Amino acid sequence: MPPEERIAITGDGDIVTARSRARELADALGFSRTHQTVIAAAVSEIARNIVVYANTGEIVLRAQQGDGRWGLVVVATDEGPGIADLEQALSDGFSTTGSLGVGLPGARRLMDSREIDTEVGRGTTVTMLKWADSRG
Repeated sequence: MPPEERIAITGDGDIVTARSRARELADALGFSRTHQTVIAAAVSEIARNIVVYANTGEIVLRAQQGDGRWGLVVVATDEGPGIADLEQALSDGFSTTGSLGVGLPGARRLMDSREIDTEVGRGTTVTMLKWADSRG
């Protein structure tokens, strides 16, 4: 298994690629089909945010082992405008583009842990983790 996979995000086709590769890695790590779908959805939301708000970025997928179980780490980075009000951006229904506002809040609920590092004018990095045997 490669240590990590990098997927450039520049358009809608790359969202599909990132989603598919995340699902494939989750399957290889022994995630249930339900969790494969959850991971794919979270990756899709974050990749879409890159396309909509930053135009380009990257998603890195990698396996992580801890406490006798496998996890899948997703790191999404961009050099876009950054998020001016992170608390507001994490609120359900908030959008600056007229969308449904489910991207960041949805990804946050789907994964076991997440960290968002953002700076206005410099970009955003979202790091998410899902454990293979997690319940949530």
